Amino acid sequence: MNEISEVRPSPIAGTWYSGDPDRLQEQVDGYLAAAQLPDLAGEVIAVIAPHAGLRYSGRTAGHAFAAVRGQQRNLVAVVSPMHAPSHGDLLTTAHRAYGTPLGAVPVDTTALARLDQLLTQDGLKLETLANDKEHSLEIELPFLQRALQADFHLLPVMVRSQAPLVARQLGRALAQVIQGYNGLLVASTDLSHFYPEAVAQVLDNEMLRRIERFTPDELFEAERSRVGFACGVAAAAAVLWAALELGANEVNIVHHSTSGEESGDFSSVVGYGAAVVIKHA
Repeated sequence: MNEISEVRPSPIAGTWYSGDPDRLQEQVDGYLAAAQLPDLAGEVIAVIAPHAGLRYSGRTAGHAFAAVRGQQRNLVAVVSPMHAPSHGDLLTTAHRAYGTPLGAVPVDTTALARLDQLLTQDGLKLETLANDKEHSLEIELPFLQRALQADFHLLPVMVRSQAPLVARQLGRALAQVIQGYNGLLVASTDLSHFYPEAVAQVLDNEMLRRIERFTPDELFEAERSRVGFACGVAAAAAVLWAALELGANEVNIVHHSTSGEESGDFSSVVGYGAAVVIKHA
């Protein structure tokens, strides 16, 4: 039997983003510095960011993470979809850290165990996975490594289920875990996939409107009625439900783009959105 390595090796460094630490740092810092945000008075509870290769969605992701630039957070829960077929509705890593070219991000095993305990009470379970190829969680880590002022521990969750009840239960459990920390929630999702630009704009705007209304159930309804799409709809909904539990009361959409803006091909695009979830005193 092969032993599980302490650090999950990156399957996407060098392809989805630069494998060279200096180049990656330069790229991410550039996206963060270029972001122009509205006034975001209040405490940032969560952000929603895209997860394509940096060439395509890095500009939009930079707007999400610029909202916490220079802040200190000791626990970050990154909730992403699980694109590959897998066993279980909710998954996490079997490794003790995630590796990126910028260094290893340690997993908070105590927080992870607490989350699993709370989910078990609802009849759910966090399945562990070693050497996964999922990009949508990892792609957010370099942004966190450069945006946050100090090292942080990671609470990684990959969502395979698209059931609203599972997302709601996950959100409630995440809120209970993270409220004991100086924490941050991150939802990883892209928007519509492979529509012409004009169609994508309509679909994405509808999904972003529902996110901004802070109504997680409406995200699933958008998909059911085919008026908006997000591959990480359950991840986004779970984070919004968690943020509501933590007292957040406003969502700001801070950027939207499509892959066509980077590739020049507007015949079949992927949509990217960035949002910041705020708690006002």
